[in-house]
Order: sequence, then structure tokens, then C-alpha cells
Amino acid sequence: MHEQRDPDPGTKLDEPGVVPPGWATEGDGAVGYRGVTACHAVGISYRQLDYWARTGLVVPSVRDASGSGTQRLYSFRDLVVLKVVKRLLDAGVSLQNIRKAIEALRSRGVEDLAGITLISDGTTVYECRSPEEVVDLLQGGQGVFGIAIGGAFKEIQGSLSHLPSEPATSAEPPVAADPVGDELAARRARRRAG
Repeated sequence: MHEQRDPDPGTKLDEPGVVPPGWATEGDGAVGYRGVTACHAVGISYRQLDYWARTGLVVPSVRDASGSGTQRLYSFRDLVVLKVVKRLLDAGVSLQNIRKAIEALRSRGVEDLAGITLISDGTTVYECRSPEEVVDLLQGGQGVFGIAIGGAFKEIQGSLSHLPSEPATSAEPPVAADPVGDELAARRARRRAG
């Protein structure tokens, strides 16, 4: 049962107007992290990472995969969002509610994210920007657990200190050409041409 409460203590992340339009399409730094590195830094399996990228939950903002043999490249902010998703899942929040929360966080810059604490009562995720909002939610009986995104930043930074990165502007290494694929492509082109 969801109690009515004063909206001042925190902002419910799925309310209209809370999600700023658009997603920042550029990376937030000069380096990116490959999928395997992202998995180690966040503590998830590659299978989870791949599923979340394919379903649009957390898409890499530096470079997405563009076919077989290409590598996704995640920004630091992407890794923080991945960590938040993992923590929300570990706490039992439904994937539907996690999607709503992540949509609300997507357009925020790294500095904005650092000041946010997510509080959930198990069904709804609330965004708190000050200690007073957190206390108000807890006093209202709404809070069950909280995630300080600034704490996730520190964890990710610590994990990344010994993991590899690469320049965000580097081109993807060329994939070795498959002679059968080239021959089939040539046949198709000849067929289309005439």
C-alpha cells in the first residue's frame, strides 16, 4: 500500500517533468572502458552487461557495438549508472522501476549525479539531493534503503585504478575480412546491379 505523503522530502523519479529531455550522447571524459573492464569495475557478469546494453537500460555513451567484432566503450558516468542498476537489483527493486530511475538520471552530468541519493521503499525510487530530504523520507516511513551515488563514484574510481582504459577517440581496430562474406556481398551486389 502506497501512503500519500508530502512531495517536498524527495522527488519521485517517475513523475512527469522530473526526467529532463534527451540523453547526453558524448562521453564524459577523454577515456573509455571496454565491456570486460566495466564488468570488473561494477561487479557484474558480461552477460548482464550485454543484456542491459541490448535492451537499452544502460547503453555505452562513448561507443556502442556496431556489429560482430566491435567493442562497446563505456564512459565513467556509464559505469556509475551500471553500479546503481546493480545495487537496485540487489535490493530487489523491479527492472521496470529501475528503468524509470535510470531514465531520470541519464541526462545528469557527473557532478550532478555525485550529489544524489536514491531512496526506495521497494516499489518506488526517490531522488534526494540533500540530507534533509533523506531524513524526511525516512521519518515518513517511506525509506527502506538508500544508495549514495557519490559513494558509487568512489568505488568505481578505486576499481578503475588498476584496470585498463583507452582513449575515447581511438578508432575501432579493423575486423579481419571474411572471404566468404566478401564473396557473398559481391554476389548480392552483382544481382542487384543487373
